[in-house]
Formats: sequence, C-alpha cells, structure tokens
Amino acid sequence: MAAPISAPTTNRVRVTVTAPDPISREGVLSQLRRHPEVELEEDASPAAVALFIEDTLDEAALTRLRRAVRSEGARAVLVAGTVREHELLEVIECGVGAIVWRHEATAQRLVQAVLTTARGGGELPSDLLGQLIGQVGRLHRGGADLPGSFLSFTKREVDVVRLVADGFDTSEIAMKLSYSERTVKNVMHGLTTRLHLRNRAHVVAHALREGYI
Repeated sequence: MAAPISAPTTNRVRVTVTAPDPISREGVLSQLRRHPEVELEEDASPAAVALFIEDTLDEAALTRLRRAVRSEGARAVLVAGTVREHELLEVIECGVGAIVWRHEATAQRLVQAVLTTARGGGELPSDLLGQLIGQVGRLHRGGADLPGSFLSFTKREVDVVRLVADGFDTSEIAMKLSYSERTVKNVMHGLTTRLHLRNRAHVVAHALREGYI
C-alpha cells in the first residue's frame, strides 16, 4: 500500500522581515524558515505580520512601523536592543503588537511573538510591561485622557504642538527640534487624522483643553 500523502500545512502566518543590515535579516530568516507555521515573504509583499529589527527608534523607524500597520494592514513585531521609557508609548501607539529584546530573540521566541501578534494579542518583556503599567498609571493619576491608542499626544507631538501654539511656522519648528519639515508636517497630519481635528488651531485648542500644553 502506498504511503499516505501528508496534507499541506494550512493557516500559516505570512511574515516579512525588515532589518538594518543583510546579516541581521538573514539571521532572523534562517531561524524562522525552520518553523512550518510561518510562511516567509521574501519581498515587500503585504503580510499578516511585519517583523522589524531596529537598532534605534528614530523617526524613520517609527515611520516604517506606522506604514506597515496603518497603510499595509499588517500587525507588527519589533525586535530591539533598547526601548527608552519615553519611546514606549509611542511604539505602542504605532501599532506594535509584540516587542522582543535582541538578546532574547531565539527562534522559539520569535515564532511565539509572531503567532501571538497574528492572533491580535500583545506581548512585552516583563520589564517593559512594568514600565507601561507605570506610565499609564501616572497618566491616569494626572487626569490625562487615554483613548484606544493609550495616549492622545505623544511626547514628540506635544513638543511640536507647543511650538505651534507659540506661533512658530513649520521650518522654525523643524530647526528648533532638529526634525525635517516633512516630519513636522507628518506629526500634525497624524494628529488631525487620528483625533478627527480640522486644522492647526483645532489641534492647539484640543491640546490646551486636555492639558497637554
């Protein structure tokens, strides 16, 4: 009797990997290839989960995270060496579902983060979870509004809106904060879109009313 033919694996999670260098990317790809529950997309095709390896969480990195989640509809996993306290809520606001420390990024750990994120769950290292709970608690005690994205204004947004309120234009704000003018415009556009505000004046009024500036 002929041996039965194994059924193909179903419900595999499609994953893309973005890294700052080819060695880091290939290292993650080689770990994930051994797991049949993961289907790797070698190009930039839309995927269920976008896994990012980031050395630093600068504006370019945050833009990549936002684009994957908001424009491409993916869920995001971030592998990082460090996430500073003031960056944590901003990363969560970008739509990251799981964060994995680089020194803990074994194949098993990466696959667990991918599968958890694909199901719509969230996963943080215990130390970051403690920081997040502490930050949210401080915001509650301070009376700050906490919508679904955890925070109406990130620190970056507060910095920009405060200067808008002081009468500075886009180029002056960019110079003062060492941002590009495009970044300043993106911050304001993100605020008006996310909070359903009409213009700069409306953004400033909202920030004042909610106590952010």
